[in-house]
Amino acid sequence: MFGASIGRGAQRIIGAMVRGLSRSSINPNVLTVIGVSINVFSGVLFGLGHFFWAGVVLIVANLFDMLDGQVARLTGRVTRFGGFLDSSLDRLSDMAAFVGLMVFYARYTDDPASLAYGQHSSLNVFLAGAALVGSVLVSYASARAESLIPKCDVGFLRRPERVVLLIIGGLSTHPGSVSPFANRMPAVLWVLTVGSYWTFAYRMYHTWSELQRTEGAATSDAADTAPPSAGPDTPQASAGAGGASNAGAGERHGTADVVRRPQASG
Repeated sequence: MFGASIGRGAQRIIGAMVRGLSRSSINPNVLTVIGVSINVFSGVLFGLGHFFWAGVVLIVANLFDMLDGQVARLTGRVTRFGGFLDSSLDRLSDMAAFVGLMVFYARYTDDPASLAYGQHSSLNVFLAGAALVGSVLVSYASARAESLIPKCDVGFLRRPERVVLLIIGGLSTHPGSVSPFANRMPAVLWVLTVGSYWTFAYRMYHTWSELQRTEGAATSDAADTAPPSAGPDTPQASAGAGGASNAGAGERHGTADVVRRPQASG
């Protein structure tokens, strides 16, 4: 009940924002560009070590990501280019956050006052890079599969889930805190890495199974609609056999007449 109330409240707020933006006649593509710009700024904050504020900015950035599509539908400005622009810039938004994390964990400093002090971790750099590649593979697999099958959005770690996990990792970061719930970004990177590759593999399997099913159905339909071949019991075959028999008989009778006629005339 509490979660549903929060959801309804959020939808009312977003709905009011969508109606206000629609009245302002703003182009939905402008909202898309604003959203990706804020996402890039969030990535810069991750790189500088301001994880908490990066999480806050990430919330604002993805609010724009929700608004652009709804404004486009409400104002009748849904275009194919708008969809292409949105999905393409989403990849840039994903990369910005992961590159920022890679830069932060790759830094090494002896300055105790630096946010990066004691945070250098080759493992976390690897996990952030692997999660970046995995997120791109998940999105590419879906885009490529949907040129072959109607839909391929299976798997539990899609882009909204990735964003929520990054927000959790950012908001939970409080250097020096001893709380077991604080500084969970390394754990988030493990979940993102493993979950992204699992989702990629599952989408590959889903696409394969759907293609096998549709190709099998197409082969079965083709076999059902094919005309029957002329077998030995079909009327055409019988007629052909009868014609051949009559022709053979005629040839035999004709040969006999030719043989008997000279004898009769002699």
